[in-house]
Amino acid sequence: MAYSALVMEHFQHPRNAGVMEDANAVGDEQNPACGDVARLFLRIEGGRVVKASFQARGCPASIAACSVATEMVQSKTIAEVEALSRQDVAGALGGLPPGKVHCSVLAADALHKAIQDYRRRSS
Repeated sequence: MAYSALVMEHFQHPRNAGVMEDANAVGDEQNPACGDVARLFLRIEGGRVVKASFQARGCPASIAACSVATEMVQSKTIAEVEALSRQDVAGALGGLPPGKVHCSVLAADALHKAIQDYRRRSS
């Protein structure tokens, strides 16, 4: 399976990896078919993401998708994060092989769940 150079870069040198102790939004997602797991942490202040990090277990594409997703949401509003799609995540990686598109779904869904978590905590 051929990954883009950007996928390999994010896999080998993931950005924002690790637990965020001061997160006020956490989104968990799992793909039961392949076993990949993602947890995205967000720190939201004034309606914008000021910090993002992740933990993931899975293939290179899953790690890369979570890594790039944390970069994509920096300084974005809640509405902008909610509007991000799996295609946006895959596109930010230069595309994914057809059999690995589920990895961008994993990251995008974890982001959306983090926003749902934030809304629950804030109400």
